Amino acid sequence: MPEIRVTPLGAGQDVGRSCILVSIGGKNIMLDCGMHMGYNDDRRFPDFSYITQNGRLTEFLDCVIISHFHLDHCGALPYMSEMVGYDGPIYMTHPTKAICPILLEDFRKITVDKKGETNFFTSQMIKDCMKKVVPLNLHQTVQVDEELEIKAYYAGHVLGAAMVQIKVGSESVVYTGDYNMTPDRHLGAAWIDKCRPDLLISESTYATTIRDSKRCRERDFLKKVHETVERGGKVLIPVFALGRAQELCILLETFWERMNLKAPIYFSTGLTEKANHYYKLFITWTNQKIRKTFVQRNMFEFKHIKAFDRSYADNPGPMVVFATPGMLHAGQSLLIFKKWAGNEKNMVIMPGYCVQGTVGHKILNGQKKLEMEGRATLDVKLQVEYMSFSAHADAKGIMQLIRMAEPRNMLLVHGEAKKMEFLKDKIEQEFSISCYMPANGETTSIVTNPSVPVDISLNLLKREMALGGPLPDAKRPRTMHGTLIMKDDSLRLVSPEQALKELGLSEHQLRFTCRVLLHDPHSDTDTLGRIYTHLKSCTISKQRQGPAEGKLRQGELKGN
Repeated sequence: MPEIRVTPLGAGQDVGRSCILVSIGGKNIMLDCGMHMGYNDDRRFPDFSYITQNGRLTEFLDCVIISHFHLDHCGALPYMSEMVGYDGPIYMTHPTKAICPILLEDFRKITVDKKGETNFFTSQMIKDCMKKVVPLNLHQTVQVDEELEIKAYYAGHVLGAAMVQIKVGSESVVYTGDYNMTPDRHLGAAWIDKCRPDLLISESTYATTIRDSKRCRERDFLKKVHETVERGGKVLIPVFALGRAQELCILLETFWERMNLKAPIYFSTGLTEKANHYYKLFITWTNQKIRKTFVQRNMFEFKHIKAFDRSYADNPGPMVVFATPGMLHAGQSLLIFKKWAGNEKNMVIMPGYCVQGTVGHKILNGQKKLEMEGRATLDVKLQVEYMSFSAHADAKGIMQLIRMAEPRNMLLVHGEAKKMEFLKDKIEQEFSISCYMPANGETTSIVTNPSVPVDISLNLLKREMALGGPLPDAKRPRTMHGTLIMKDDSLRLVSPEQALKELGLSEHQLRFTCRVLLHDPHSDTDTLGRIYTHLKSCTISKQRQGPAEGKLRQGELKGN
C-alpha cells in the first residue's frame, strides 16, 4: 500500500529548530530549516546526518520549503545549503525572501562577531543560499517537477507566512508552519480551502490554551505599561524585529496619542526602518484596515516611537523600550535587562512564547537569581509579566483549521509533549481521525488510499440510468459494470460494445457447463421425465410473473 512518511529532525515534541522531512509518492521534501534558540552547541541546528552520513543533500531532497522568516524556521538554511551541501530549489514567499537574509545576517553578527564562534556560516554563504530561492505567490500552483506540485495559502502570523499544500498524484500533505486563526492590528487570519489532504501537519505551540478576548489583553497591557511609567519606572518589551513588534507599536502609538503621554518610547534595532520598508512594500499581505488607510496615512510611520541608542538605557526617568530578540537569549534586549533587573520599579513584559534554556523562559518560571556568562549572578528584582500577544493559533484555532481543511490524518509538531498529548486525544475524539506526534528522529508512516480518476462514457451512464435505481450521489459509492480502457495514462469506463468497437475486437462467447450428480431410486427414464416437468413448470411460472412485475414497477415509477 502507498504511504506517506514523516520524520521531524527538529520541532518533534519540542518548540524551535523546525525541520520536517516528508516522503510522499517517491518524493522527499524538507519543510523548514530552523535553529534552536535555547542551545549554542551541536543541538542548535537539525541533525542532517539522519539524511546523509557523508554526502550532499541534493541527491536525496527534491525541494526545501520555508514557511516564514522566523529563525526557528529558517536559521539553519545557509548551514544546510552551503556547509552540508544542497543545490536544489528552496521555495518561500516574496516577503520571506526579502526579510530572511536580513535576519540571518543579524543572527550571524551576534554569533560570530560578538560571541566569536568559528564553525558558522558567513555573509557570502547567506547570499549564495538566497540565490537558490524560488519565490511563491499565494494560491499559485507551482510544478516542482512532472509529478510534484506545491501551493501556498495565507497563514497570518507574520508578514509573508504561508501554509503549503504538497501534492504528488492524488496524495497530498498540508504543512501549516506557524499560523494564526484570528486577525490582529496589522495582519489577517489564516485561510485554507477544503482540500481534504491525506495528512495535515500542524504546529501546536499553544495546544492547551484557549486565549481570552484580545481586547482585554490589550487593555491589561496598556494599563501595566501606563502604571509603571507613572511611578517613574522603565518598561522593557523584548520582541523580534518583525511581527509582534509592529502590533504592539501600533497599540502604544495610539494610546500615547490619546492620553497625551510624554514618556519616551524607543525601538532598539536598526532593523525597524527596514522592517517598516518591507511592510510598505508588501502592503497586500497586511489586513484590510491597513490597506484601506495606507493612502492617507502609513500605520508604520510612528510619531511617538524613536530609535534607541545604547546610552539611553542609563538615562534617569521613565521610558518604554522595545528591544530584540524576543526571548532574552542574546543581543540588545539581554543587555538592557541586565541593567534594569535590579530595580523593582521597572518591569519586563514578555509578549510571546519563550523556549526552554533562554533567560526569558527562566524568569517566567519565577527564577530570581540568574547565572550569566562568566559565572556572574544577576538578581531579578524588577516585575516580570507574561502577556500572550503571540501570533500562534490556540487550541480553538487548531480545531478551526481542521474543520476548514478536513484532513484524513493529523500530525502535531512545534509543541511540548504533554500539551500535544492532550490535544491529540481531543482531535481523535472530536474528528474520529488518527493523530500522531513523533519525537525528533522518529518516523511516522501513514498508509494512504489514493483515488484513481476514471472517465465514464455518457452512453454507459445513460444505460445505468435506464436500468432504474437512484440517481448518482457523489458521497455514496455505486457499482457500475463496464470495460476499463487504459490509454495515454488515462482510464475510461465504457460499455463492452463500445470497447469492442474502439479496440477493433470481435466478441467471443464462453459457455460454462457443469455436471450435477443426482441420487434417485427411480429408473433413468422416470427421473429425466420428472426433471423436465419440473423445469417446464418453473419457466411457465416465471413467464406468468414477468408482465405483472413489469406493470408494478411502472406503477412505482409513476408514483414516485
